[in-house]
Amino acid sequence: MRTLLAFVLTLFALVAAAADVGQEALLKRIEAQDRSLVVLDVRTPAEFAEGHVPGARNIPHDAIEGQMSSLEGLKDKDVVVYCRSGKRAGLALETLSKHGFTRLSHLEGDMQGWLTAGRPVEKPAEPPKQ
Repeated sequence: MRTLLAFVLTLFALVAAAADVGQEALLKRIEAQDRSLVVLDVRTPAEFAEGHVPGARNIPHDAIEGQMSSLEGLKDKDVVVYCRSGKRAGLALETLSKHGFTRLSHLEGDMQGWLTAGRPVEKPAEPPKQ
């Protein structure tokens, strides 16, 4: 039980250590097409397909370690991570930090907060119906 509690506290500490970025601030950077910004959605592909922060890249939290070679070129970018409610974002932040990412942020409120605030959502284009 203590190990589980320590693990949960560590995750919350990592999320807290990564600076929270406010939704309005992130939206302004997205609208300005800020090239120094990468928004990383660490939910499942099915969740991502239901709607995501505009311009976000989807790499599930449990696949980040295996995708590290494709992420290496992003170390000089501001990486904003989010999931549904924060837990998976914490895991992703831990992995990214372990691999030398230093410009990490956590989206305040995650996707639940984004939706509650009525922020714009992007969905993958559906294939034409035949």
